[in-house]
Amino acid sequence: MDIDIVDEEENPMLHRTDVRFEVVHDDATPERLQVRDSLAATLDKSADEVVVRELDTKFGMRKTIGSAKVYESPAYATEVEQDHMLERNSIGVDDAEEA
Repeated sequence: MDIDIVDEEENPMLHRTDVRFEVVHDDATPERLQVRDSLAATLDKSADEVVVRELDTKFGMRKTIGSAKVYESPAYATEVEQDHMLERNSIGVDDAEEA
């Protein structure tokens, strides 16, 4: 799976960078968490700082276009993002299970 960054836009008010990316894959569309981990590695960030918002694969294509929010820290992500997006990206799940 190869990830190419298409566009990056800084958003200093929310302590994040909005990223558009393209994933080329050999098999079926990769899972959200696989894309999040690969994108985090590409951007040299922690996986808890990356929230994948959208993945779009056209039928029969081996290319997925997506968008993500890359935060400066996991605390900013949990402060700004909606609960269902945090759950989809497995951010803060361990903390909730311990409580």
